[in-house]
Amino acid sequence: MDEGGGTVTKYAKLILELINQSKGHMTAEQIFLKLKKTEPGVVQATVYNNLSTLCKEGMIRKVPMEDSPDRYDRIQKHDHLVCKKCGKLSDICFDDLTKDLEKQLGEGILSYDLKVFYLCPKCREEEKRRYHDGLQM
Repeated sequence: MDEGGGTVTKYAKLILELINQSKGHMTAEQIFLKLKKTEPGVVQATVYNNLSTLCKEGMIRKVPMEDSPDRYDRIQKHDHLVCKKCGKLSDICFDDLTKDLEKQLGEGILSYDLKVFYLCPKCREEEKRRYHDGLQM
């Protein structure tokens, strides 16, 4: 986007395309490394600046993560599952809670971002194994 907030820059378009086509939730570093393969002249500051602008413009969303770098995601309505042990971030589609949240709040909301923390199947299995092995001693 230019100073006037109108034109989308070449790098912003490429970053937006990467995020919208990604099956995962990339960090700024991952986006930079992927973009650098096709655009060797790109620098990290350009990626961070474009990510910030794309977020402000509502074209992507930032998913803050505890104890690890933020991830970037497409705008399409969905929620997230986060494994408390390994940090794996997965998409999930719950029923839209907007009306229920507005009713409880007593006024309209612009949006919400739902992250549900749990143990992913792999970590849950490891916990069971660890618990079981501990009982065997």
